[in-house]
Amino acid sequence: MGTMTGSNNLQSLKYSSGDKPTLAVLDQLLIPHEKKYIDIPDVEAAWGVIRSMQIRGAPLIAIVALLGLAVDLNSNAKTIGELDAIKDDGDALMKFIETKLDYLSTSRPTAVNLFNAIAELKGVLQNAKAKFNGEGTIRGCLCKAVVQHTEFMLERDVQDNRHIGKFGAEEILKGKEGKVTIMTICNTGSLATAGYGTALGVARALQEMDKLESIIALETRPYNQGSRLTAFEIVEEKMPGGTLICDSAAGAMMRTKKIDAVVVGADRCCANGDTANKIGTYNVSVVAAGHGVPVYVASPFTTLDVSLTNGDGITIEERPSNELISSAKAPPSINCWNPAFDVTPAKFIAGIITEKGVILPEADGSFDVPAFV
Repeated sequence: MGTMTGSNNLQSLKYSSGDKPTLAVLDQLLIPHEKKYIDIPDVEAAWGVIRSMQIRGAPLIAIVALLGLAVDLNSNAKTIGELDAIKDDGDALMKFIETKLDYLSTSRPTAVNLFNAIAELKGVLQNAKAKFNGEGTIRGCLCKAVVQHTEFMLERDVQDNRHIGKFGAEEILKGKEGKVTIMTICNTGSLATAGYGTALGVARALQEMDKLESIIALETRPYNQGSRLTAFEIVEEKMPGGTLICDSAAGAMMRTKKIDAVVVGADRCCANGDTANKIGTYNVSVVAAGHGVPVYVASPFTTLDVSLTNGDGITIEERPSNELISSAKAPPSINCWNPAFDVTPAKFIAGIITEKGVILPEADGSFDVPAFV
């Protein structure tokens, strides 16, 4: 397969396939001042960059976790030695691989993509084990299945994002003449995915259609994914009218300037359309509702979680206090509440954009996501 990277010059990861695959990820905590790639030789390293937010974005978290496993099983000397000790016991090999997947699932709790990807791979492995016909070894069969499925996911992510961009752009342009201005929060572009992006992919699609007047990026406190990462992508991609504003300026801009739509990402969409996304998304949705600006959620199919009736069931990750205190230059002894995500109720959402089409709300404002799925 060769080297896999993003769809443009913004590469969130560098992966090389083959008998001894390798993986390196861009340290996003250093962007925009430095581009440094971190080698990922095993699942522990993959877990670490996810947990520390050196990589982030729900689609990218899932891909890095599984690519980390693929590299671990096929290139890491310590893991290869452990596999040698198991020999060719299919059940023991499955348990060994599933234990590593379960460990990866503990890296971050809110983004459902990771859990869906792990469940999908477990199903692939069970199927491969059941169909093993004695050619070669069961170990080779399972390790190959991990690599093949993960590389498939990597390619699929970029294609899915392009479809999200197309459907989203067409939905926003309905009934409008001329170019449009959109607002976004956090980072949902090539740096949050394998390439192209979800919400920022909609902006890219509009740009390719010459229909993007301008894009407004919120700084996204306290980690500043908007000012560090989205602004970086906007500049790198020469998006027209790229403008950075502080989170608290969203309402003032909607009141004084023309904003055609807000487009945000998602870490989990529930059966009724309630959506978890980066902290501050809920605020923007409320302000947008007050100004008649539609809010669209760009959500890959893997982010739809029909097992949860509504947003009350979403586990919201809380980050360490020092992350907010240090970035805000606050007194070290102050009490701190630092949730990484919030939930936007379905009633504030105009549509959920997926790679399979746009889910529109029912008459009561809720969404029937299970019917779409």
